[in-house]
Amino acid sequence: MKELYFDAAVIGGGAAGMAAALELDTAGLSCAIIEREDGLGGILGQCIHNGFGLIEFDEELTGPEFAERMQEKLAGTRISVFTGATVMEMDTLPEIKTLYCYSARWGVLKVNAKAIVLAMGCRERNRGNIRIPGDRPAGVYTAGLAQRLVNIEGFIPGRNAVVIGSGDIGLIMARRMSWIGCKVHAVVEILPYPSGLTRNIVQCLHDFDIPLYLSHLTTRIIGRERVEGVEVTPIENGALMQEKAFIIPCDTVLLSVGLVPENELSKTVGVGLNPMTNGPAVDSMLMTSVPGVFACGNVLHVHDLVDYVVEESRRAGGNVARWLKGERPGREARVKAGSNVRYAAPSKVDLERDNKLYLRAMIVKNGAALEVKVNNRIVKTIKKNHVQPSEMLTLELGPKDLEGAAGVPDPMIEISIN
Repeated sequence: MKELYFDAAVIGGGAAGMAAALELDTAGLSCAIIEREDGLGGILGQCIHNGFGLIEFDEELTGPEFAERMQEKLAGTRISVFTGATVMEMDTLPEIKTLYCYSARWGVLKVNAKAIVLAMGCRERNRGNIRIPGDRPAGVYTAGLAQRLVNIEGFIPGRNAVVIGSGDIGLIMARRMSWIGCKVHAVVEILPYPSGLTRNIVQCLHDFDIPLYLSHLTTRIIGRERVEGVEVTPIENGALMQEKAFIIPCDTVLLSVGLVPENELSKTVGVGLNPMTNGPAVDSMLMTSVPGVFACGNVLHVHDLVDYVVEESRRAGGNVARWLKGERPGREARVKAGSNVRYAAPSKVDLERDNKLYLRAMIVKNGAALEVKVNNRIVKTIKKNHVQPSEMLTLELGPKDLEGAAGVPDPMIEISIN
């Protein structure tokens, strides 16, 4: 077993892991990235469409181009990269953290570090998570798997497809399948509004005349050996209208029914999770309930833009550096998701520093107002032309905004959308 020592170890070599590691290196700390795939970049490598980098690089890039730009920044740094290495176990003692990594190339690695950054990203929900009735025929894929098959492996999953769920990856794959000659007959969404970004609704569905069925539930997948069709049932006033159910013939089903932060490893060491995000509950420094273990990117909460992932992860790397140099959060206030807000991350803010929060709306509304209360007193109101659950909102709060929490025991920050 090869034993190594670093100031910090980053689990995951996607955009989040690379951004956090770069910030640690800038702070003069030794750092290792441990990535289970054979190369860095994470999911970006299979996202050949554009739309990445408008914030981070001020230009529109494809996923592989964005990943390449991040990897170019690693060149010339002291960051150690271990690809093809999977972290199987983690010990989190107060003074030193230990990762046990298995790799065909490196053998067994024992990586010791004073701090750990969780940057494992997220995974797709599958058919088992949503329990669609029917047999188990061939031809049912998650949208991300289909994307890998088409863009990386060069396979065509099927010729006649239906996409269940209107998440961004499903919308993008509806367009991609159309480009390779597959007929996409419909996108079926249980909610009364799309789950993906507006630009993807326009560019991936409207431009290709692909029908979008809102407030419709896929009630059965038909077929034994291979998918033959799906049964779709409208929802009216919260009730399934069985008498209006119809069948869409197809040989392929792509599931785009949400993403879940990848936290199986986190749970083994007692990292507390936020039930609203399924990611770790973190303080104002993005540190989890386990001292010295930090989280950022899609493992913390699912982002809509990789640019925000990099922004948050850079902040996490800087916080790790501060923590290793002995800094600790100042006086903190808890953050509460108020009316029409699903969650706000992180779940605490530092009353003495500038904070940036990311939040999700629960409603679709034009002319909305983002309202911040400190101990039930409104301290900030931001007008928003439009809000919807699929598009992340950002909020900056500084010491001046939070003056009302000074001297108050257990202060509370409540964020609402009206």
